[in-house]
Amino acid sequence: MKILVVGASGRVGTDLVKQLLADEHQVVGTTRQKEKLFKDKHYSQLDLDITASKESIVEQLDQDIEAVYFVAGSGGKNVLEVDLHGAVKTMQAAQEKGIKRYIMLSSVFSLETEKWENNPGIADLKEYYIAKHYADHWLVNNSTLDYTIVQPGALKERAGTGKITINDTSSGENAIEDVATALAAVLTADNTIGKVFNLHNGDIAIGEAIATV
Repeated sequence: MKILVVGASGRVGTDLVKQLLADEHQVVGTTRQKEKLFKDKHYSQLDLDITASKESIVEQLDQDIEAVYFVAGSGGKNVLEVDLHGAVKTMQAAQEKGIKRYIMLSSVFSLETEKWENNPGIADLKEYYIAKHYADHWLVNNSTLDYTIVQPGALKERAGTGKITINDTSSGENAIEDVATALAAVLTADNTIGKVFNLHNGDIAIGEAIATV
């Protein structure tokens, strides 16, 4: 497939692109960095400014893209422009281009605001969570996309285990590599279309866990 990865230079985006390329997909990665991120014949790069107009985003997207991953993030510096408005504009652009498959990297409990108050990790990131809440809400309720929303807990830079737990009541922690593997796995898992699920490190093989969504 030809896949657009919005946020290819991020912590999750980098691992995700590596896995998609290993699966022999053609990847178009977006980044503001000038240097090409991956030296692979199936990889190309796009300097896509998601704070620009929706029309500008539409113009820059290739017509033959088959799926979009949104794994970009502002790092808490510009949550409205990037994590909320930027995300929604990529959804709108995908619709206008006739792209159906859209996979969103979100955060645990983004749509369950009743769980925010008793979770210190979420309380410390309140503005980010508000932005993710409404971006995810727009994707679910206002788009016509074949979406999947993946909601990891805290991201940790450690070796992946290849195993996760999904839809648990705790927020938990995630090896970044395992989150990327889960994102890659949902691409062709039709059972995840129209679904929102959380995940953290666990004891179930990722492919097996994804099959139960």
